[in-house]
Amino acid sequence: VRDSLPEDKRASYDDAIKVVAFSNLNLKDLMQAGMTNNTAGIEAQMRSALSGKTGEEVITYADKLRKERAEKEKTQALQEIAELEKKQTEVQENLNQLKSFKVTRSRFYFEKKEYGPDQPIIALSVENGTSKAVSRAYFRGVISSPGREVPWYTDTFNYKISGGLEPGEKADWNLAPNPYSDWGKADVPADAVFTVTVIRIDDAQGNPVFGDTDFTERDASRLAELKGRYPNTTP
Repeated sequence: VRDSLPEDKRASYDDAIKVVAFSNLNLKDLMQAGMTNNTAGIEAQMRSALSGKTGEEVITYADKLRKERAEKEKTQALQEIAELEKKQTEVQENLNQLKSFKVTRSRFYFEKKEYGPDQPIIALSVENGTSKAVSRAYFRGVISSPGREVPWYTDTFNYKISGGLEPGEKADWNLAPNPYSDWGKADVPADAVFTVTVIRIDDAQGNPVFGDTDFTERDASRLAELKGRYPNTTP
């Protein structure tokens, strides 16, 4: 069949044979054939896909299979783009609503102890501007110096609020992390600033008030990759 084709189409035919021959195979069949060292069934399926076709027909059929596969990949990619964009929007909405639970003051310092290591203290003033009672709050703390891009220390922490914090209520907390934890090892220069961001709050039943969806760096990278592959398309 190959020899009947013009010279300039033989390379296309060689590629087309691979596409058509493997079109009816799946990974399970290939793995089973490899484990049993019996490729007769695989070879029969490959011959069946090519049976009765001329060289031109094989090339045309391979083009059709490629287009169908590309269309399926595009459909799946657009679906994934839609899911990632929805997730991104939900996370942004959650973050915007979380801003209603405010940290109005944040300080980090060490309290001298007569014995043992100094005690790290996280001092916070908060205000619950949401419409929900809050039983636990989760934060991300960053110790940094003005003019420096890289912070001295970053970590997350949370606090279970005794009696909860009702809508409109304010509170002042002095949290005392374990002095042997990384907080106790933090190197804090005199000009350091302690910035605290609310990343989650739980209601009276212990459930996330605004959901616990997280849009990760991996999600962002995947979304950018898919959008780059399929620009100017709407899911």
